[in-house]
Order: sequence, then structure tokens, then C-alpha cells
Amino acid sequence: MSLFLEFHLIQNFAPSNLNRDDTGAPKDALFGGQRRARISSQCLKRAVRLTAQAQELVPAANRAVRTKKLLQLLLERLAGRDPEEARQKIEMVLAGVGLKLKDDGKTEYLLFLGDNEVAGLAGLIEQHWDALVTSAGEKKSKKEAKAAVPPEITKQAKALLDGGKAVDVALFGRMLADLPSVNQDAACQVAHAISTHRVEREFDYFTAVDDRGDADETGAGMIGQVEFNSATLYRYAVLDLHKLMANLQGDRELALSSVAAFTQALVRAIPSGKQNSFAAHNPPEFVGVCLRHGAPLSLANAFEKPVAPRGDQALTAQSVQALADYEAKLAAVYGQAEDRWLVLDLTTRWPAERGQTQANLGALAAASQALAAQALEA
Repeated sequence: MSLFLEFHLIQNFAPSNLNRDDTGAPKDALFGGQRRARISSQCLKRAVRLTAQAQELVPAANRAVRTKKLLQLLLERLAGRDPEEARQKIEMVLAGVGLKLKDDGKTEYLLFLGDNEVAGLAGLIEQHWDALVTSAGEKKSKKEAKAAVPPEITKQAKALLDGGKAVDVALFGRMLADLPSVNQDAACQVAHAISTHRVEREFDYFTAVDDRGDADETGAGMIGQVEFNSATLYRYAVLDLHKLMANLQGDRELALSSVAAFTQALVRAIPSGKQNSFAAHNPPEFVGVCLRHGAPLSLANAFEKPVAPRGDQALTAQSVQALADYEAKLAAVYGQAEDRWLVLDLTTRWPAERGQTQANLGALAAASQALAAQALEA
């Protein structure tokens, strides 16, 4: 049976520019024929990863890093060895598995590797230090470096690249162009967040004064403008529980703790764009977690017709009401009787009979983990 844990969030942000396009403007999109504020899924995923790390929601050994600086990471782990000799041996092993370093020591593209994978590669080089024969000052081509690595070491190195039970990689997947055999499909899908209402861009014209300006310098030291908006967003993500278990190599305990960590991180995650200028630290006013037994159901179309601002009601409250109404209509046709809701609702617009109300985020995360555990046992 398919098991999907869905996350539906309604979150209002004060004026901000959390995710910019190539012109510096807040990202937006046309939806339902109307201009909406938007935060990309890529931006949200990174915010989730950084939040989980900053709050230590996932053990250090089960985290991952996205970087071109694998050489530097391995050199740090081989700090007791001669740096130049270590560099040559690292280049040999990486060439053996098909990864090339450019002249600046960086990989050609960003790698997404688990901490255990990086540690494993460093340990392998340390273990086979003498077998990895290098010559001082010698510069090998990728082909020559690859051929110089004993086949058994190459085999062990490739076996180490199994995701390393990294929760980040298990959730969001990875693609390594030179090593398609270690690619991993994501267990989690994240939608672009869109505003539930029509939105217009606004401009903040600003000036800055030179603190050491001369007496005759009465004007501004610089002028400029920043684009921003304020929006109530619908955020949606869905987690395939069986896929998460598989990506974590069948480690059920880690998969369940990952559900709790993901719940906390997803709710708390706020992109960092222009936060020094806007400080839009506004948590969601509604978080619904739904266990679906058939297929995932995004509720974005609840806002195909944009919510219209009213003087007597908050946009968040109207948005939660629209979400609840649409979910009732959609679930009656496409949902299953076994589907279950957990709710954290500050607007009081979500029907009390539809799901278990949670007192706070910690309780929601624990209940999500318990719901996932019961579903996987059934």
C-alpha cells in the first residue's frame, strides 16, 4: 500500500523579499490567471536543510553536504598527513570512482554527499595509504590517475557511495552526472509556495547617509530601491514513507525520527533572502499533516480563485477556510476512509472534527512520527 505524509501550511509574511529572481525582485507566478507571490521549492528545501542542521534535529553523522570542495573536506580529515601527498592520493581515488577535480581543486559540479560517505572515503585512503603510490610533483591525467588505483580500492570506494544514511539525501535525492549508479530518487516532493491571493510588487526607495560626510555634503551618500511584497502563502510537501525507508537502507528507527525532524524543520524553515532588511520571521498559522493511503493530493487549487482581502477577516483565516472547504470536496472524491489528519491551527477555521488538534509544534512532530509508525506497521 502506498503511504504518503502530506504537509499543508498557511503562512503570512510581513513585507519581505525572501526569494529573489535574476533582477532582485521577489519571485512570482501566474496562477488562476492572477499574479501571485512565489517562493521556489529549491529555496525552501535549502531552508529546511539548514534549519535541521542549525537546530540539530538530525544527528551529525546522518547529515549531508552539498559542495564542490570535496578535496578540502578530505584534506581536513587527513590533517595528520603531508598535504601534497594526501592531495595526490585523494585525486587518484576520486578519479578511480569517476570524479574529476579541476585545477582549482574543486569538482566540476556540486556534489551532495552524506557525512558518512566523506568519512568513509577519508578512512579508505588512510587505510590504503601505502598502496596508493604517488610521486612528488607528478601530475597525472584523469585516465592515468584512475589506472593507478588498485582495482580493489576502487571497488571499495564505489561501495562507500551508498548515500551514507544521510537524511538530507534520502529526503531530497541527488544526481551525480559522472556516477549515475549512486543517484537517489527523492522521498520528498516540495511544491513552490504561492500566495493564496493576488499580489503586486512594491518598491522601497531608500537613501544612505555618509557618517563622515563633509558639512557641504547635505545629500545622500547613495540611493537605491528594493522590491518586496507581503503575502499569505500556501506551502505543500509530500513524503513517501516507503521510499524514505528504502533510501535510509531499511533503517526504520532513523526513518521515523526523520519524519519528526522534517516536520519541525519544514514548519520552522524561512528563507534568508533580505532578512537583514525585513526580518520577516513569521511562523505558519496553520499546519495540517495528512496521512494519505492512495495518492497524494495537493490542495493548491483551493486558491485558483484568489482569496479577496476583507477588512473584517485576516487573509490567513480566509485561506484556512478555503483550504478546509476544498479538502472536503476533493477528499470525498479522491481520498480514502483511512486517511488521517493532524492539525496545528491558530486561526480556528479548520473543522475540529477533521483531525487531531495538536497543542504545539513539538506535539505535532511527535504525533506525525507516531502516525507514520502506525501506518508502516499496518
